[in-house]
Amino acid sequence: MTLTMEAAPTAAVRPRTDIPPREEYVCWSRMQAEAGQGLDAIVERKERERQAGGGSFLWGVGNAPAQVTNVLARAGIPVRAVFSVMKTRPKAVDVSPSRTVIWRRYVDAQGVERPLPPHALVTSRGDSAGGAKRVHHALMCRSDTPLAIRRGDAFDPAAFRNAGGSGAPVGFSQVTALLRRVQFDHDRSDYEANLTAWLADSYWVRLTDPDELDADRLAILADIPRQPLDSWCDLVARIRGAPAAVAVAPGRLV
Repeated sequence: MTLTMEAAPTAAVRPRTDIPPREEYVCWSRMQAEAGQGLDAIVERKERERQAGGGSFLWGVGNAPAQVTNVLARAGIPVRAVFSVMKTRPKAVDVSPSRTVIWRRYVDAQGVERPLPPHALVTSRGDSAGGAKRVHHALMCRSDTPLAIRRGDAFDPAAFRNAGGSGAPVGFSQVTALLRRVQFDHDRSDYEANLTAWLADSYWVRLTDPDELDADRLAILADIPRQPLDSWCDLVARIRGAPAAVAVAPGRLV
């Protein structure tokens, strides 16, 4: 079965009329368990976030974007987000991390550091190979339809090339990549488009201001499925805690 996509929501990005015919950009991300939560639990949490955010949600990813991503975001060129379930089992460090952190700020497409929206809840494991994790990234997404893992829609990464740099094929180690379609007759793949959305706002951002979750806040995070949707933003605020002060000028803090 070939890949099908929902129509681009007008609130997310406004299509350009000067895009070359059949030009297509896709942000492809392979998803699995993360920060001590299974994939089904993550998708359920992101659906709550989407509902509370009027269709918008953030999806945490580990790697930085291609430089062209900011160009596309500032120009409002539509980019579909396609999420596929990984073929490999999740790493033990993702299933049972020694520490979990929540991210509270991001750097937008203009280079301005801002607080995350009040409905956005992005966590990750607290440690990387080099020590404490100080940088993480996220896809800023929008979907006007509920988020759920689907089956049966093929996604063939061989039909795409990396949108930045030399335009190389998708690498095996690339978990999240901005791609440009180069072939239109490929639908033979072991991968599926298990979840789809559209990139919105600043598209793919660097996160800042991580804070380690203590036992009390981890308990709130685990209890989210049993809480009413109308309390979502209050729960997010409780899990985030107080953001760190950020210096904006000598003698001034915000």
